[in-house]
Amino acid sequence: MNALSKSTFAWLLKREYWESKRGFLWAPFWAAAVLVIITVLGMIAGEVLNARNSDTHVQMGMSLDDLLKSAVAHDIGQVVHGLDASMTAVAILVAIVLSFVLFFYLLGALYDDRRDRSLLFWKSLPVSDTATVISKAVAAMIVAPLIAIVIALAGYLALQVVVSFWLMFHGVNPFPVLWAHIEPFNLWLHLLATIPVNAIWALPTVGWLLFCSAAARSKPFLWAVMIPVIAGVLNLWIGLLGAPHIDNSFYWRHLFGGALLGLIPGGWIAPNLRDMHPVDQGNIVQSVLGFDSMVRALAMPEMWIGAVAGVALIAAAIWFRRWRDEA
Repeated sequence: MNALSKSTFAWLLKREYWESKRGFLWAPFWAAAVLVIITVLGMIAGEVLNARNSDTHVQMGMSLDDLLKSAVAHDIGQVVHGLDASMTAVAILVAIVLSFVLFFYLLGALYDDRRDRSLLFWKSLPVSDTATVISKAVAAMIVAPLIAIVIALAGYLALQVVVSFWLMFHGVNPFPVLWAHIEPFNLWLHLLATIPVNAIWALPTVGWLLFCSAAARSKPFLWAVMIPVIAGVLNLWIGLLGAPHIDNSFYWRHLFGGALLGLIPGGWIAPNLRDMHPVDQGNIVQSVLGFDSMVRALAMPEMWIGAVAGVALIAAAIWFRRWRDEA
């Protein structure tokens, strides 16, 4: 029975991937591909303009001219720093695209089944509402980010191949300069380690969007966005009247942000910046993605308070999924 349950849940995750393949796979893929294409076009344009004695600099996390100088001088530290920055650039672009994809995926995750009446078919299967809703949350918090990180690594490797050809064009052997060093892959491992931290941080947003998707009879986007906005405006108005109210900065940062902005990967980084020592800020990429930064994030009370609220909202979404059949 336990094996059957695990198999059923795995099939539910596969269903979410198959139904959302364009968002989970192809949207991040094209985001990374666009960055690689822009870099290639920038290199070509830079070479043409340099041939015309124009001063131009192509950026790939760092100036490619500076990267070439460091490679010629075998300044491996600078080369690795530039590669880390390039991979971070790919990961950031993919993360931005993924956050939009997941926002609308969660809003339609439960609502679309009711709107097209396919809910009746899914309820006829021996799958509980709890497993169905949790599979959608897991797909958004774990499966989609994992795919995005793999795509970010593929985009980074594509950039590294492009830079290798560019270095060879300038008479530099790319193998001892680029491929003999594993530091960028350490950064990729750090990105993998952020998945559970991002998942916990995103729980209130995931719960809120699933709740609106399950509860709203129509236009879940308006309900999900307008309720926090109207509540924030009313709270501000009540404060102006001198009546008891929630601190505005607390509301917009924790309540509004927790409801709508938690899907942005690395949202837990901002509170950590206040606790960083000045020396850490010199290498901001390694500092914010370091394991010590993740430990500090997991020690924040707001992280776990938001997680509890998210779990409660997911439970409410399960209840609405069980009793609300039509949009």
